[in-house]
Amino acid sequence: MVAFSLHMAGREAGPTCDLQPVPCNLTMAAIPDKLYFRIGEVSELTGLEAYVLRFWEKEFPMLRPVKSSTGHRMYRRKDVELLLEIKRLLYGEGFTIEGARKKLRTETGQQRLAFPSANREKFLAVRRELSELLDLLKRGSAAAKRGSVNKG
Repeated sequence: MVAFSLHMAGREAGPTCDLQPVPCNLTMAAIPDKLYFRIGEVSELTGLEAYVLRFWEKEFPMLRPVKSSTGHRMYRRKDVELLLEIKRLLYGEGFTIEGARKKLRTETGQQRLAFPSANREKFLAVRRELSELLDLLKRGSAAAKRGSVNKG
């Protein structure tokens, strides 16, 4: 336990404060078996305020809840698990936000490419075929226009 006090000009500015890690009573198994959770439900599950959840979305790129058609954040189970891990790192282990972000990146092996390299060749082949189809459609459209102009 860490204790500190503030002193200004020889007088105490406030009482001694004991800092303690924020307890997290929720385990991964205790998360309800649902597909999606609203921000209020996640706030209750994690013991975090909604504004903290929204702030963490900006700070941790791997945390991306989907938005419903009405614009409400809908968290999946993996998002709730990630939030609990972020909370543990920040409040339990004393990481900074940057330190927690780096640790999560190394643990999850976050990929920077949208397509894994094994599927890259397939992607490029499909892209070439679509390009060829587009060219055929453009040529057919141009020929149809010439034919209608000559007939008119």
